[in-house]
Amino acid sequence: MKKAPIILAAVVLSAFSVTGVALVAVTHHLMDGRIAENQRVAMQSKLESIIPAGQFDNEPLEDLIQVSARDLLGAENTRVYRVRKAGEPTAVILDPVVPDGYAGPIQLLVSVLRDGSVGGVRVLFHHETPGLGDKIEERKSDWVLSFDGKSLSNPTLEGWAVKRDGGEFDQFTGATITPRAIVHAVKNTLIYVQQQGDTLFEPAEGVTTAAKGAG
Repeated sequence: MKKAPIILAAVVLSAFSVTGVALVAVTHHLMDGRIAENQRVAMQSKLESIIPAGQFDNEPLEDLIQVSARDLLGAENTRVYRVRKAGEPTAVILDPVVPDGYAGPIQLLVSVLRDGSVGGVRVLFHHETPGLGDKIEERKSDWVLSFDGKSLSNPTLEGWAVKRDGGEFDQFTGATITPRAIVHAVKNTLIYVQQQGDTLFEPAEGVTTAAKGAG
């Protein structure tokens, strides 16, 4: 039996195998890059939706720090996107976690303007019940827009609760736990930003990451 044809076949098969692996790797790399870019664009759009028009000229996605304040922000690490115009701070956007949603944790985006008021709130992800708790999504209802312009003095701290608990925010019919938890989380985010003040705009190594808890 001649060995040359067998060796040639083996070489050809090996070449095809290597080429196939290379093509899969390149395709995977390109897809990863496309997915990452789509995610970046989607996040940029969400950030811009809760910053008042004309209030920034930087790239908040690139002006980013991480802080640690589980008691107030619900997670071990929380991103803080710094918003600036002409180099001057105009807002911060945080992504706190609501640990006590009805169906599990809920992640938010909360914009806090320089005067301490809420620029906007959006839900990044949740597992709430369709038709009930999912009304926290902007595309399902305008409930989340009720935070716009609110601050720790408007309403008072006692008013930062759903109406069933004596506060100023609506709850949903058949679903009180979810809005109650989000109202509490947004209030705590405002408290955290008030505590930290201008330190949130310092270079990353200078940022104070600890915070006092709140009820």
